[in-house]
Amino acid sequence: MLKEPIITPARMLGSGLAAGSLLGIYLKFIEHFTSFNVYTLLLNVDYIPGLNRLELPEWVEFLLHLAISVLLSAVLAQILRMKLLPPARAFTFVAAACTGVGVLLYPTTALSDRTPELTDPVSFLLWLSGHLLYGVVLGRLLAGARARTRLE
Repeated sequence: MLKEPIITPARMLGSGLAAGSLLGIYLKFIEHFTSFNVYTLLLNVDYIPGLNRLELPEWVEFLLHLAISVLLSAVLAQILRMKLLPPARAFTFVAAACTGVGVLLYPTTALSDRTPELTDPVSFLLWLSGHLLYGVVLGRLLAGARARTRLE
């Protein structure tokens, strides 16, 4: 009998939606109360051919963000399934991966005049803190699912 982690498609979807929503709310809150356009950066599609010609309402841009979040949740869940990491290591892996995604995405700010300057250290730290929060929440949701197992 093999023990296999339970991370169902519904769990991947729900985890991605929850963590992505929290990231959006967090960055919107920061942007609302400060002069740092980190929420604008989160929703920015200025550098995506085709989408950059459209004037999308905020809710559509947010749905695109959530779709990416669900996709990332599914990819990370599959990696966890293949690696069979213990829950604590799975949590750390997801949190680090999501923070890394934030580092990789931040340079897209240079491709728009609506987003922070690439060299703005405060915006970069706020952006990273949001992605760390995202990773902690997603890691907890996915690693928590891994803590429960089923017998095959």
